[in-house]
Amino acid sequence: VYKLKGKLIAEKAGGASVEVQNDRPVSAKTLKEKTSKAERRALQEAQRAAKAAAKGLNLMSVLLTYGYSVYLVYFTFEQILNNFVPVDHYVFLAEGTKASSAASKVVTSANTKPSKAVKPSSQKNDGSQVAASEKKGGDRAPEKDRKKDAPHPRMQYDDKSRVEKAKKRAVVKQTEARNRVELFRHLPQYEHGTQLPDLETKFFELDPMHPAVYKVGLQYLSGDIRGGNARCIAMFQAFKEAIKDYSTPPEKTLIRDLTARISSYVSFLIECRPLSISMGNAIKFLKNRIAKLPLALSESEAKSTLMLDIDRFINEKIILSEKVIVKHAVTKIRDGDVLLTYGASSVVEMILLHAHELGKHFHVVVVDSRPKLEGQLLLRRLVRKGLSCTYTHVNAVSCIMQDVTRVFLGASSVLSNGTVYSRVGTACVAMVAHAFRVPVLVCCEAYKFHERVQLDSICFNELGNPDAISKVQGREEINYLDGLVNQENLQLLNLIYDATPSDYVSMIITDYG
Repeated sequence: VYKLKGKLIAEKAGGASVEVQNDRPVSAKTLKEKTSKAERRALQEAQRAAKAAAKGLNLMSVLLTYGYSVYLVYFTFEQILNNFVPVDHYVFLAEGTKASSAASKVVTSANTKPSKAVKPSSQKNDGSQVAASEKKGGDRAPEKDRKKDAPHPRMQYDDKSRVEKAKKRAVVKQTEARNRVELFRHLPQYEHGTQLPDLETKFFELDPMHPAVYKVGLQYLSGDIRGGNARCIAMFQAFKEAIKDYSTPPEKTLIRDLTARISSYVSFLIECRPLSISMGNAIKFLKNRIAKLPLALSESEAKSTLMLDIDRFINEKIILSEKVIVKHAVTKIRDGDVLLTYGASSVVEMILLHAHELGKHFHVVVVDSRPKLEGQLLLRRLVRKGLSCTYTHVNAVSCIMQDVTRVFLGASSVLSNGTVYSRVGTACVAMVAHAFRVPVLVCCEAYKFHERVQLDSICFNELGNPDAISKVQGREEINYLDGLVNQENLQLLNLIYDATPSDYVSMIITDYG
């Protein structure tokens, strides 16, 4: 029941409506003479109910204007009608003649003398029942709706029940690490070295898995494909091959079945190695394009459309984006600069090589760290092109920073609060540069931006092979930790990423400027 332009209208479930004219209210003096105290109290309660209904309508109109799903709870003074109706427009239901009679009582109580006075105690009970029903039932439907809209929660590996369920569905059989780091128990910690041989033996057993996706998963697991852009391109190319060979099963639709198939591929890749933020954005793009396919398209047309979308994403969001970033970043390099970079970023490498081709004279300092020593690969390529370089490890960055004029860094992602999520050690380099008042320029493609807010490197991260930090590659004589790795009182922590606060970043260069 709601109030509109001086009228009270009650709609029944069948569609019939009852319209009652709401005359001007009787003066307070006349009412006082003709009615008792209990009757006037009943009239006040009815007027309050009418105002509350009008306020509820205003709230619903605002919610619907902003696109919220609204669930209505219908009640009268006599009983609670447990109807939860999701609406796109206003629908008001009444249950039989009781609701309509209750509505007419609310309307006519202003002009006619009630046949029987209503006890205040019964009104209190009705009010408490209404409040209890609103609290009990009114919150359920919005909560259920919010759960549908909310993103799927990340797997918490300290939840034993969820971990056991995930193990049953897993294709890659993982063995949990015995000495898990307590602060990072919510992240997957597995023993490395046994997954790849076990997965290779199952090559012909995985019927629904496309060979191209299987190959990319093996390359992720072995570490042959590294870097956010390289991993994203390899994943999309595998999905393109899978879509090319896809055929819709009988009695199924392409949109739903292909989305489920892509989700199973993604689950397999996550088992091989957790997805980067940029890969998650790319997967959202592909699923969105699948969901928006016109139903009139044939299967071959839909597949060709999706393959074109994948090629367009790779070309525009990755390849062309890098070229635009290079064009912007080169303007920040001047003759005589000493440029410092950390690790191996593909876009930073392109910037340095392009500036060298333009004839600019500068010196490059490559800072590296164990265990991956990716900076050595960058150093090799720069030296071959004729650039003047210096190579050092991250523990000496404070000594060499006093001679540096610019710092160029890559990024795995830039979060909505300005935090730069990148290879572990990036935050250390940025903070040292900030202390020496050296500008820090972060180069990141726009498709790597994410709406997440992250204040530390603990809640969300990736853990690498702990054995990689207990041994030094090529130095067998350094064996101080031999026999201690399996000790219960020793935990080895090999973090992959860290978070750099925006306070230590001078500029972020993207394909938008």
